[in-house]
Amino acid sequence: MASSSSFASNSQHCPRWKYDVFLSFRGEDTRKTFTGHLYEGLRNGGIFTFQDDKRLEHGASISEELCKAIEESQVAVIIFSKNYATSRWCLDELVKIMECKTQFGQTVIPVFYDVDPSHVRNQRESFAEAFSKHESKFKDDVEGMQKVQRWRSALTEAANLKGCDIRARIESDCVQQIVNQISKLCKFSLSYLQDIVGINPHLEEVKSLLQIEINDVRIVGIWGMGGVGKTTIARAIFDTLSYQFEGTCFLANVKENKCGMHSLQNILLSELSRENANYVNNKEDGKQLMARRLRSKKVLVVLDDIDHRDHLEYLAGDLGWFGNGSRIIATTRDKHLIGKKDALYEMTTLADHEAIQLFNRYAFKEDVPDEFFEKLTLEVVSHAKGLPLALKVWGSLFHKRNITEWRSAILQMKKHSNSEIVDKLKISYDGLEPVEQAIFLDIACFLRGREKNEIIQILESCEFGADIGLRVLIDKSLVFISEKDTIEMHDLIQDMGKHVVNIQKDPGERSRLWLAEDFEEVMINNTGTKAMEAIWFLYLKGLSFTREGMKNMKRLRILYIRDGSQNIWADSICHNGSMEYLPNNLRWFVWFCYPWESLPSTFEPKKLVHLELQSSSLRYLWTEITHLPSLRKLSLSCCVSLMQTPDFTGMPNLEYLDLSLCSNFEELHYSLGCCRKLVELNLIWCDGLKRFPCVNVESLEHLELHGCSSLQKFPEMKNLSSIQYQTHITNLDLSFLTDLATLPSSICRLKNLVSLDVSFCYRLESLPEEIGDLENLENLDASSTLISRPPTSIVRLNKLNSLAFAKGKSDNGQVAVYFVFPPVAEGLRSLEFLNLNYCNLIDGGLPEDIGCLYSLKELYLRGNYFEHLPQSMAQLGALRSLDLSYCYRLKELPDFMGMPNLETLNPLYCMNLEEVPHSIGVFEKLAELTLTDCERLKRVPTLWIDSLKCLQLKKCSSLEYFPDIRGSMKLELEIHMLGSVIRDLNSFYNSFQLTLYQNDISISDSLSQRVFTILHKGKRIPSWFRIKGMDSSVSVNLLENWYVRDNFLGFAVCYSGCLIDTTAHLIPFCNDGMLAMTLELGFFYHLECDEESTIHPFKKKWDGESTIHFFLVPFASLWDASKANGKTPNDYGIIRLWFSGAMKEFGFRLLYKDELEIEALLQMRENNDESAERCTGIRRSRYDNEASCSSGKKQRSHSNIQGSSVFENLQQQVEPPVSSEILRLNRSFPEIFPSWR
Repeated sequence: MASSSSFASNSQHCPRWKYDVFLSFRGEDTRKTFTGHLYEGLRNGGIFTFQDDKRLEHGASISEELCKAIEESQVAVIIFSKNYATSRWCLDELVKIMECKTQFGQTVIPVFYDVDPSHVRNQRESFAEAFSKHESKFKDDVEGMQKVQRWRSALTEAANLKGCDIRARIESDCVQQIVNQISKLCKFSLSYLQDIVGINPHLEEVKSLLQIEINDVRIVGIWGMGGVGKTTIARAIFDTLSYQFEGTCFLANVKENKCGMHSLQNILLSELSRENANYVNNKEDGKQLMARRLRSKKVLVVLDDIDHRDHLEYLAGDLGWFGNGSRIIATTRDKHLIGKKDALYEMTTLADHEAIQLFNRYAFKEDVPDEFFEKLTLEVVSHAKGLPLALKVWGSLFHKRNITEWRSAILQMKKHSNSEIVDKLKISYDGLEPVEQAIFLDIACFLRGREKNEIIQILESCEFGADIGLRVLIDKSLVFISEKDTIEMHDLIQDMGKHVVNIQKDPGERSRLWLAEDFEEVMINNTGTKAMEAIWFLYLKGLSFTREGMKNMKRLRILYIRDGSQNIWADSICHNGSMEYLPNNLRWFVWFCYPWESLPSTFEPKKLVHLELQSSSLRYLWTEITHLPSLRKLSLSCCVSLMQTPDFTGMPNLEYLDLSLCSNFEELHYSLGCCRKLVELNLIWCDGLKRFPCVNVESLEHLELHGCSSLQKFPEMKNLSSIQYQTHITNLDLSFLTDLATLPSSICRLKNLVSLDVSFCYRLESLPEEIGDLENLENLDASSTLISRPPTSIVRLNKLNSLAFAKGKSDNGQVAVYFVFPPVAEGLRSLEFLNLNYCNLIDGGLPEDIGCLYSLKELYLRGNYFEHLPQSMAQLGALRSLDLSYCYRLKELPDFMGMPNLETLNPLYCMNLEEVPHSIGVFEKLAELTLTDCERLKRVPTLWIDSLKCLQLKKCSSLEYFPDIRGSMKLELEIHMLGSVIRDLNSFYNSFQLTLYQNDISISDSLSQRVFTILHKGKRIPSWFRIKGMDSSVSVNLLENWYVRDNFLGFAVCYSGCLIDTTAHLIPFCNDGMLAMTLELGFFYHLECDEESTIHPFKKKWDGESTIHFFLVPFASLWDASKANGKTPNDYGIIRLWFSGAMKEFGFRLLYKDELEIEALLQMRENNDESAERCTGIRRSRYDNEASCSSGKKQRSHSNIQGSSVFENLQQQVEPPVSSEILRLNRSFPEIFPSWR
């Protein structure tokens, strides 16, 4: 085999593929052997394959249908056999395939079936005999002989491609190899599709309705009864076609959404834009936002299981919301939800043979049934009537059953042969044990969609065998575990479960309630009974009920009432006293906004495991000790009226206590120390808490005291000396304890402590000397404290990953206490993050051996006062980010040769920095270099950095030369230079590969569409700008045939005054379907132009001087052929510039290659008011005498000047400005001057 590859690059004119594979073969050789097997393998793999099953291979040439099929196939498989070349039909196919490979980038895979590849390549043996006959036939026909030669060339080219020689190989292995190869080429995984019975016909039908090859936007509905496989087909289509779209989103179970339409819009925007979108607050705003964000994006969206017109209206209401080529697929049970103009595909049930195959897989775990069960199998399948869900459920039911059990179950099925599917599914329910039935009904009525672990906890609290019960339900296909680890079930199965409960007409007689209105009816009428086991619902408005409504619900085990708005601060109506009765059998009790001041005194639920009364009106739980031996979690978060915590003596098994945001209680009950199994204690923002009892830390892992601002002393920890090696606490959050002055040394005995946060403890002056004993500590945050001398033992924390002592930025400048970091001494071996921002570091404050922090990746030293950095810093080989901004006294940077991984260097506002080490120029990974406001910086070394994406040189007023960045020039590179003065402009142009000599300006390909701007001191517009004027606009009337390809470069603009937005319009001579070309040369942040303004960026340095702004605008950045309606640039006659603010004067000039002889373009001489420019070697443009200019008010030009009539009709001609990708060298500076926004 030749080594030439068959992977052709995709052409710009590549069509949208309709087929995945086209098979070319000699029918009489391989149709019933290899080709047939390959075709079935491709179909089973979900690969959409074109095979001409009815081909007769007669006629002079192949049909147009086959030509089109070849063109619309992503991959062509050519099966060469001994008689392949005898068929002119096959040879014509081959020629067409090779043409498509060249033209469209089609992938071609040759397969050599019982032939030697060299015989195909060189036309030997049977191929030689075949061509001998062809040449004999066409020997007197010139065109025929030319065709024979094309056949030979195509055979040679195809045989040279990488393919599959199946001689002496197992045929099935070759088939699988080809299927695997094509699966990878088609860019999606097909493995799971192989197990879906009968999917291929549905895939092909839906693909034909989608018509991916057409560049429009369309909606396709998939309609059918529940359980028929709509979602399965939609998912398969989604996985198959996703790679062809810019954005994709599969919005599952739309009708189950309980959080409002805007939440679905947020999900859709997040998935399609690949950004975290959580800013849609109402569905109307969501429609407008979707239209704006998605209209230019080709997307694939699946709206699964919609049941209301609002779903389409607010998620895909207008095809104009989406970019060309987008496809929306909606699955629904309601045919009328799909618009009449949209394509609709009806999902039908499985054919008999497919239904049998599917049932067998579940009943016997294979496609072929046991012969003893064959007749019984046909009986079951006939009752399922091809419904996939019923086949799966019944197949699981009959699995491992004997014949007697089969016959008994079939008799039950026959009784319901004409009933609804729900009744059929109930057979599976009836086959469950009582506990399994209870688990199933709990999931069907209210637990579906929740996390598996949470469901297991709830079921275990009810003393159900949750793990075993769930496994039985999964095995019987009644539930399944989703990719998100939630418990799910099919809609029909859920409906069946709810039907079982709703057999009782009276809600009070039912075992479960999940609707708020049913709960209100039972409570108001006091009709609850012993049958009630669980109440679980969300409500969106106030509830009506009585105190004694639950008096008869003796067996109630689950009570879950929650506000559906998910607002933790939801208003609750406070009722004096307490509810009269709550069932003592409760195991899981959640009541969001519980409206009474306390719980009933008779409520002693000894089996209660979970008690959560978030945002309630509680003032206290009980007045006396209540024994809750089973309670593991108690959550009273956001109970702002809570005045005292309960007595914990009766809660020996409590593991989780949440009192966060309870702001009115002052002390925890002393009995908390009795909770020896307490794992997590959350007291975040309990800002009224003053006193804390003794804490038993034998089991405690998480202690959250964040924001307890009234707590003056850290709580003592009982028996630390005896259990110092057995403590389990891992996270200790003491942040925002604003009155905390010291930490007890006993903290250092918490050997398992992983995270310690004392940030914003404003009075804390020191850490315990023994802090180094915390051998497992990984994160230590002491930001915004008074700590200035960390203990020397801190360097022994060799597992420490993150360390922060950052202070807030001081308004008064330097403070009295200097920060000193102890010598590293080869400690802190795992430290990756170190933040010492605004720590008042001076020379000597950083250890001289800081280079020993070999793992350090991020170092933040912002706002310190050192002049020099330790020399060992050059040894920080793992460092990726170094922040030295606002270090005003820093004079030099360290040598960077030892920092090969540095990606971000940020020394902005280092006003005394004079130079940057040359070693920075060879970094391989540096992406961002920020040198803003380095006033004394004169030079930046040559930067040969491929990774550089952002270079900031703003306000470097002493910069003499623009750095040589030709080795770093990439299309995405941003350069910011606002306020910088470059005295040698040739260095600037050289860096951008602009040669300004011998009548030529050339721009590198990567920059041909960029707009460059330069800012300089000066008063006068250079004379090189022949067209001049004043006021806010200028229009230049262009000559006929003004545009000369490869000669016209663009135009240059110059104006004096402050920085303003500028918009350029290229306007046609006449309105003949052409649109104006618009380019915004805008700035996102504007400057104050008031001469008396104290915040003008140049007022301080350039007082009394003006600024001159230059734009170099390549023509490619303005011209947009898509708006020209087939016209050329010479059909446009006016260039108009709008200036959005006041300026003193402007200049304009067209740029042509053959007129420029420039030694130096705009050499500015400092402090020379008489001559602000030096331009030499410029001869008068032959175009200057012919172009004309007009401006709003005062005009002066070296060319002919016309009146303002040019402007009168421009309002109708100019299109609204559109955004354009522009590289602005003086882009913006919001971080430095926020008031200019």
